[in-house]
Amino acid sequence: MISPVDFVHDLLNPDLAFLPKALLMAVLSSVVCGVVGTHVVLRGMAFIGDAVAHAVFPGLAIAFVLQGSLVLGGAIAGITTALLVALFAQNRRLREDSVIGVFFVAAFALGIVIISTAPGYAGSLQDFLFGSIVGIPDENVLIAVIVGLVLMAVLFASHKELVAVSLDRESARALGLPVLRLDLLLYVVVAAAIVISVQTIGNVLVLALLVTPAAAARLLTDRLGPMMLLGPTIGGGSALVGLYLSWSLDLPVGGTIVLVATAVFLLAWLFAPRHGVLTRALVRRESQPARAVPAGSS
Repeated sequence: MISPVDFVHDLLNPDLAFLPKALLMAVLSSVVCGVVGTHVVLRGMAFIGDAVAHAVFPGLAIAFVLQGSLVLGGAIAGITTALLVALFAQNRRLREDSVIGVFFVAAFALGIVIISTAPGYAGSLQDFLFGSIVGIPDENVLIAVIVGLVLMAVLFASHKELVAVSLDRESARALGLPVLRLDLLLYVVVAAAIVISVQTIGNVLVLALLVTPAAAARLLTDRLGPMMLLGPTIGGGSALVGLYLSWSLDLPVGGTIVLVATAVFLLAWLFAPRHGVLTRALVRRESQPARAVPAGSS
């Protein structure tokens, strides 16, 4: 296993130009997903995050076959599918989760069919599903940075409204907030965050970037502001440590990043100041009154 100093030297090595690019993409996508994931966790919509990850796949596949922009292709597919879900979900005979299950799984199946028409699709399919640190074009890095900054600006501008809908949809509707439009906005933001992340961590594992850092932050604080800072911090730190371990031990980068984030979540679950399992057990033990010692006993 190489030392952190050697890892820094590798990052600065011109012959390993893909490595700092992979680090930038991993940290960027983890930070963006950490912020977006706060809303995903607040709403309890992990299923929707997983579904959107499936929905962007046909757009990625079409862009790959046509040698176009993966980011643009995935964004178009995700947005289109989100609009279809919002439209069909207006029929109260069907629950929203049923509509999501139909369209997003169908979109993923369509992506598999499309990419199978490309020569050498097996290796490309593996990169889409599990990520790759060596195959990210420079133009995709620039697009990802721009999209990430735009997403942060959109979330900042609509922060109060999105939080109001996340905490109480009926009260938000009674206050006159456009709940449907805010739902669509969040779907689009989730889709865009997934698109810029899937190249590094893969379509299968990208849900972990949305949920795990934000869930760990939820255990560590009861306040929304600190949670929205802790989520991307945990995500970015997991990306940095995960890439270092991946490069040092020759492990898959996406899986390593996810395992590091999961380890942080488990530590928070055990030792969080107020909500950690062991912390609460220790507090209960210390708060129990000492049993009285019978008179005359030694």
